[in-house]
Amino acid sequence: MNISINGLNGGPGAGVLTLLGITLLSVAPALLLMMTSFTKVFVVLSMTRNALGLNNIPPNQVIAGLSVFLTFFIMWPVLTDINTAAVQPYLNGHIDFTQAVALAETPLKHWMLPLTRQDDIALITRVANRANPASPDATPMSALIPAFMLSELRSAFIIGFVIFIPFLIIDIVVGAGLQSLGMMMLPPVMISLPFKVLLFVLVDGWGLIITSLIKSYSGLH
Repeated sequence: MNISINGLNGGPGAGVLTLLGITLLSVAPALLLMMTSFTKVFVVLSMTRNALGLNNIPPNQVIAGLSVFLTFFIMWPVLTDINTAAVQPYLNGHIDFTQAVALAETPLKHWMLPLTRQDDIALITRVANRANPASPDATPMSALIPAFMLSELRSAFIIGFVIFIPFLIIDIVVGAGLQSLGMMMLPPVMISLPFKVLLFVLVDGWGLIITSLIKSYSGLH
């Protein structure tokens, strides 16, 4: 008994396209988190909010929405290559589903590899009791995806640390000033928060952070 997912003309049938669409929507959040720049962007923006001392402003929905649109902006050349090399030939019946998946992996893999540390790839392969790949290009996607996520988290935390430093200095200065004035009962956050927000606005903080995030992915397509 053989089951074919192609239609009469060699292309996918309507039922198969519907099934693939539903499957893609169900796994899209995981793919967005694991194989794109979403994780790094979201973590950096969240740490920026925490550095300012604003726990709920902007809300998580705003940060997530901004991260999604920035991710599409950063990943657009890669998505275009995937559409040209894999999606359109599959929809036109020129290749089967297996070939489409293999062709779609190539541009995504070439984008992920420069952002992934070799130490993280070695860590994942060692944990999986596998031999180290002969070259980064030979790394399977099953090992590249978690290694890529580890590298992205490391980069996000480094950027977050740099963002925290000026706001930490403001907190220290305000706390020392209140202590020298004998105002021990006044929370330093009430005084330092307006100064941190003012500093962030004056230096165009959101613009600087977003520009730095986009430039960190430039030249990888």
